Amino acid sequence: MYRKIREALFNLVTSRLVLLFVVFIGMAVMLIYRLFDLQIVNGESYLNNFQLKIRKEKIIQGTRGNIYDTNGNLLAYNELAYSVTIEDVFEATATSTRSEQLNATLYKLIHMIESNGDKVVSDFNIIINENGDYEFTVEGTKLKRFKADIYGVVELDKLGYAEETASAQEVIDYLCDRFKIGEYEILENGKKGAFYPGKGLTKREILQIAAIRYRMNLYSFQKYIPTVVATDVSLETVAVIMENSSILDGVAIEEDTIRKYNYPFYFSHILGYTGKIDTDELATLSEQDDSYTINDIVGKGGIEKVMELELQGKKGSETLFVNNLGKVIETNDYIEPKAGNDVYLTIDKNLQVAIYNILEQRIAGIVVDKISNIYYYDPSTETSASRIKIPISDVFFSLFDNNIINMEHFTNENAYDTEKEVYQIFKNKQEQVLSVLENELTSKKTPYNQLEREYKNYESYIVSMLISKGVLINSAIDQEDPIYIAWAKDEVISLNEYLVYAISQNWIDITKLEVNSQYSDSVEVLNSVISFIMKNLEANTGFSKLIYKFLICDQVVSGKQVCMLLWEQDLISVEESKIASLKSGKISSYEFMINLIKSLQITPAQLGLDPCSGSCVVTDVNTGEVKALVSYPGYDINKLANGVDAKYYAKLNADKSQPQWSMATQQQTAPGSTFKIVSSVAAVMENGVSSIGETITCTGKFSKLGSTAVHKCWIYPSAHGAMNLSNAIANSCNMYYYEVGYRLSQDGTGYNSDYGLSRLYKYADMFGLTEKSGIEINESDPHFSTESAVTSFIGQGSHNYTTVGLARYVTTIANSGTCFELSLLDKVTDSTGNLVKDYSPTVRNKVELDNNLWNAIHSGMRKVVENKAYYRDLGVNVAGKTGTAQESKIRSNHALFISYAPYEDPKISVTVRIANGYDSAYAAQTARDVYKYYYGLAEEDELLTGTAEAPEATGGGGD
Repeated sequence: MYRKIREALFNLVTSRLVLLFVVFIGMAVMLIYRLFDLQIVNGESYLNNFQLKIRKEKIIQGTRGNIYDTNGNLLAYNELAYSVTIEDVFEATATSTRSEQLNATLYKLIHMIESNGDKVVSDFNIIINENGDYEFTVEGTKLKRFKADIYGVVELDKLGYAEETASAQEVIDYLCDRFKIGEYEILENGKKGAFYPGKGLTKREILQIAAIRYRMNLYSFQKYIPTVVATDVSLETVAVIMENSSILDGVAIEEDTIRKYNYPFYFSHILGYTGKIDTDELATLSEQDDSYTINDIVGKGGIEKVMELELQGKKGSETLFVNNLGKVIETNDYIEPKAGNDVYLTIDKNLQVAIYNILEQRIAGIVVDKISNIYYYDPSTETSASRIKIPISDVFFSLFDNNIINMEHFTNENAYDTEKEVYQIFKNKQEQVLSVLENELTSKKTPYNQLEREYKNYESYIVSMLISKGVLINSAIDQEDPIYIAWAKDEVISLNEYLVYAISQNWIDITKLEVNSQYSDSVEVLNSVISFIMKNLEANTGFSKLIYKFLICDQVVSGKQVCMLLWEQDLISVEESKIASLKSGKISSYEFMINLIKSLQITPAQLGLDPCSGSCVVTDVNTGEVKALVSYPGYDINKLANGVDAKYYAKLNADKSQPQWSMATQQQTAPGSTFKIVSSVAAVMENGVSSIGETITCTGKFSKLGSTAVHKCWIYPSAHGAMNLSNAIANSCNMYYYEVGYRLSQDGTGYNSDYGLSRLYKYADMFGLTEKSGIEINESDPHFSTESAVTSFIGQGSHNYTTVGLARYVTTIANSGTCFELSLLDKVTDSTGNLVKDYSPTVRNKVELDNNLWNAIHSGMRKVVENKAYYRDLGVNVAGKTGTAQESKIRSNHALFISYAPYEDPKISVTVRIANGYDSAYAAQTARDVYKYYYGLAEEDELLTGTAEAPEATGGGGD
C-alpha cells in the first residue's frame, strides 16, 4: 500500500516537473522570438531584426593635406566620392564553404561595378601583360617582400627556394588554391569532388578576385574591417548595389574622399600618387606614427611619399554597434579627425607646364626632321650617329608596337572596313609563318645564319618566349658550352638542334610542358616543346606585332591602311577632305603621317622612337630652389591614385617611351662635353698640369696612348690650333682635354688611368657630381667614370649623371662656387594657413677658386652661346656649355645643354637633356625657348604653338 502511495506521489511530482519544464521552454522560446523578432511562415522561421549588439571601433581618416605650387596653384587635393567595400561576414553552410560564398559575392559585385563603367581597385603587384600572361610589377626586395606576404613568411630570409623563385602564374595558382577561386567537380551523387583552380573564370576575373581576397586576408585578424573594392563609383553603381543588397552580404557603400590631381601629366614625377599601404610601408611609417594601419592610404612616390607624415591627417574614431549582418544599429563616442598639413613647392606651375610643351614641340621637330620615306634600313651602315634616319616603316610599325592602334578591335563584331582588311592579311600571314616555323622545328632544321632576316627574328623571339615562360631555364644554361656558342654567337646550328641539346642538358623545365612524366624520353619532350611553342605563338601579342612589322616593311600592310586605322579608331581628328585625299592617293601616307606628327596628333611619346623623351631643370642659382623639374613624357596619376587602373598600368609598363621613368631624376647618360668645366678646373688646380693662359695645340687627333688608341677631336680632319682654357671651353676642343687628362694621369712612372681618375674625382666632387642633387624625391645615384681617364676628361668614359645632377653642377658654376642641396620644398602650413615649417636649401660645400679661373670659365661659357646664331639678339645674355654624348653606334647621340642667365648677374640656370636627341644644338635651342618664356621675350602663343618645332641650323661652335 505504502509502495503504491509513493509511486503515485512520484508520478505526480514528475508530471508537474515536466509541465514546469515545458512551460519554461515555451517561455524561453517566446522570449527568443520576441528578442529576435522571429516570424513563423509556412512552418519556417525568419530572422527580421537580430538585435544582438556587436561592438566595434571605427577609425575615421583625417583629410589628407593639399599640395600647391610656389604661387598657390592647387596641384593635389581631395574630393568626396562613394566607395564600395566588403566585410568578411560569411560562414560555411551545409551546401557551400565560406570561400565559395565570398568568391561568388565578389564575382557578382565586380560585374555590377564594371557594368556601369567603374573600375575595381587593383593595387596588387601582378598585372596581365600584353601577351595575356601574369607579370610582376615590382622587382628586387619589393618583389621578395610581396612573395613573403603571399606565402605568410615574416622574415625574407626564411622564404623557401620555390616560393622565392615563384613566377607570377605560380603565385596566382597558389592563391586560387588557397582561397578556392575556381570550381569543384560535382560527382554523380551530388557531392563535391576535386577542386579545379581558376575553372569557370577568365584570367582577369581570377586576378581581380585573388587581389581582393589577398587584401581581405591581410585584415583577417580584425573582424569587421572593410576592404575597398572600388572607389569613386558612379551613382548608377551605388543604385545597383543598393538594389541588390540582399544578395551582397557584407557589401556596403561608404562616403569617402579620393585623391585628385590637377595637371597630372606635367607633375606626375614630382607629385607621385597615393595608394594602399603595403607591409614594408606600414613597418616604416609605424616607427614614426603608431596610428598607421594596414587599411591606410599613403603616398606611393614623389612628394606624396616624401611628405607623407605632414600630409596624412590625424585619425578620429567612433564606437559602432552592429548586428550579425554587419549593419550599424547604434553609434557613440565620436572623436573628430583632423586634416593633414598643406605642402607648398618651389615649382612654378606655369613654367613647368610651358617647358613640358616646349620639350614636346622640340622633340617632335627632331623626329619629323629625321624621318625618311624608306622601309628596310640598317643604321649600322651610317658613318656617324648624327646621320641615322628614322624609316617611315618604323613610324607605321610603332603605332602597333606601342599599342596606339588597338589590335583587339580588329576582331570585334563592330570592326571597321580597314580593320577587317588588315586582320585578314595578318591571319593569312600568321598561318604561313606558323607553318614554316613548325616545319623548321620538326624537319627542315635550317642553320640560323642561313635563315632569311624575317625568320631569324621569329626564331629569336621563340627563344626569348621560352625563357620568359620558364620553359628554357636561363640560369641553367652554360654560356661557355660549345653548342650554346654555336647557337647564340656563331649561329651555325638550327633551333631544333639547340632545343634537342638543351633537353639533353636539362636546360628545359618539363613541368611547364604537357608530358606524361618526368621520365619521358627526349623525343617526347621535344614534341611537347614544339607543341608549346606553336600553341603560345598563335595567341602571343608580341609575336603578332613581329608579324605586323614585316607586313609593314614589305608594304603588304600599306601606310595608307595604317593611317586609316588611326582614323577609324578615332585616334586622330582629320578633315574628311584629307581622308578622301589619302584614300584617292592625292596625298601619300608618308606625307599624311608627317603632318600628324607636325600637328602633335601623334606625339613622340606615342611613337616611342628615338628621340621620344627629354627633361629640363630650372634652378634659382642664388638659393638652390628648383623652379621647374620637367620630365617628358608624363602619365595620368589620377588613374593610379585611389586604386590602380590595372589596364592603364599594364599599358604604362609596356610603353616604349617609359613614361613612369623620370627623365629628370632617374634617367642617366654620359654628360658629354658639359663635363669639361670640371676638367678645366682640375687642369689648373692640380700643380704642374696646366694654367689659365697656357696654350695647347689641337692637331685634330691625340695619339700619345699609342697607335691603337688614337682619339679624335670632334672637328677632325680639321684642327683648332692653339687653345687656351677659355677658348677650349668655347670651342669644346677634345684634344685640349685629352692632353690635360693625359698629364693629370702621370704618376711618376708614366700614364696611369686610375691615378688620373682619382685626381679628377676630387673636382667632380666639388661640383656635387659624386652624390645625389639633394632634391627630396627619388633620384638615381651618379656614376663617376671608372675607365679611361683621357676620354673621361671629355665627359665620356663611364660617366653617368641625371639631368638634375647636372643642374646642381651648373648652378654651382653660375654662382661661382656655392654648391647647394637642391630642394623642391617651399613651406608647410596647417589646413587654416598657419605656417608650420619654412624650407630653404642647405649649402653642401663651397668651391674656392681664384677669380681669374672663374672669369675664364664664365667667359668660355659665354663664348659657347655667342657662337650660336640662334641665340643672337635674344634679349638676355646666356652662358652655357653643350654636350653630345655617344652611347651606341646604331642609336643617335644624346643632346645636352647646361646654362645660366643673365651672364652678367646670374639668376637662373636651365639644364636640358634630350635622350638620343642627335645634336647638342637641339638641346640648346630648347633652352633658348625656355629663356624666352621665362623672361617674356616672346609672345606665349608664338612659343607654345602646339606644333612640332623644326630644328634650326646648328650655328657652329662644336659640341
